[in-house]
Amino acid sequence: MALNLFYRQTTERRLQASLSEVSDALISDARIGRDDKSVSVQQVDTGEKSNDRVPPATVVDARANRAYSGRYWQIAEPLPGRPGEPSPGLRPLVRSRSLWDADLKGPPGGLEPLLARPGRPVFYDTVGAAGEPVRAAATVSLLRGRVEPLVFLVAEDRRPIDQDAQRFAWLTAFSLIALGGGLVAAVFFQVRVGLRPLFELGHEIGDVRKGKALRLSQSYPQEIEPLADEMNALLAANQEVVERQRTHVGNLAHALKTPLSVMLTEAGAEENTLAEVVRRQATLMRGQVDHHLRRARAAARAQSVGERTPVEEVIDEMAVMIERVFQEKAVEIDWRVDDDLCFRGERQDLQEIVGNVLENACKYGGRKVFAIAEATGDPGRMRLVVEDDGPGLPEERREEVLKRGSRLDESAPGSGLGLSIVDELARAYGGGVALARSDMGGLKVVIELPAAEV
Repeated sequence: MALNLFYRQTTERRLQASLSEVSDALISDARIGRDDKSVSVQQVDTGEKSNDRVPPATVVDARANRAYSGRYWQIAEPLPGRPGEPSPGLRPLVRSRSLWDADLKGPPGGLEPLLARPGRPVFYDTVGAAGEPVRAAATVSLLRGRVEPLVFLVAEDRRPIDQDAQRFAWLTAFSLIALGGGLVAAVFFQVRVGLRPLFELGHEIGDVRKGKALRLSQSYPQEIEPLADEMNALLAANQEVVERQRTHVGNLAHALKTPLSVMLTEAGAEENTLAEVVRRQATLMRGQVDHHLRRARAAARAQSVGERTPVEEVIDEMAVMIERVFQEKAVEIDWRVDDDLCFRGERQDLQEIVGNVLENACKYGGRKVFAIAEATGDPGRMRLVVEDDGPGLPEERREEVLKRGSRLDESAPGSGLGLSIVDELARAYGGGVALARSDMGGLKVVIELPAAEV
């Protein structure tokens, strides 16, 4: 926009310079008649006779001889006004043939500013003989032999410069749009091609996070190769920390369980009050140790990167095994799993979750168990639902059975740790367990777990 404005101003100044030259030539060619009233302009020798008031041609500009040519000039005198008031207008004395019978109007601000600065042109816009827009210059000057000043007006059609400015504006706009489009295309090409290794690095890191890969294996330019190496080093360090935690937890479990087993064995050989207290407290201690060690192992596994366990394989394996355990009861386990659904965690933990919840359903239910594993609406989450056709569970007892040692049926064998273990593992992975009534008549167990991205 600034460029277009500059071009328009430049062409307008050039036109005004041309008008100033014509005005100077008109002033220099003007002559006062012998009666001190008439004014004439020096004529070109065309072989024609003319009076002094309207010459057939002038040396000012040959275009002024053609009617409505777009180049006009006029010599006028200010009309006398009342005493103390400005002149009411101009009275033409001589005009160019191009004006024909029309007159040029003076400056819109009146003659006072014009009379206050004689010899200096005032530029303004007005209309020409054919009604076209023109750029005009008005100059006040005194001629020898005349007391009153004269006003010399020169005008030229401004439509050509307006059209040139418009064409320049369109050409500039088109050029800038083309340049902008070229720059955008160049930047897009540079980003897509020059930064492609970074995009590939990002995709490979995503594969590691989703469990599709354990390390960054591609080759990268030397500028980002150190970044890939550091990322692999970080993954290795993280895996090493997880393995150390697992080893430490295993060592701690062995160190604690062995003395507790010895205490239970020795106390079992005695039949007295002290032995009963030792057996009861040692059993409680072993349960607490199992509880906290299980949570520690699950927390360590949940923090690891790249863990990915197919859900369908685990459910199929556990369903076949548990059906064999309860084959005397003739339990049938019907299950469904979404395609490519994977648990973001270790296989051992998913086996323990699925195994416990299926075992409880078969133990306390009837002969039908239904299980479904599916992705939820939230990204990175999955849901495991297990239902049975048993007697179900009253609503007031549903929270109670998630506590350690609580059992659905005291007559059935077991320790009452199944659902509490499931709840502990689910919470360790950032999920949870909810109990509800099944449409099959029994208990419905809903487990929220993290899912590995496809």
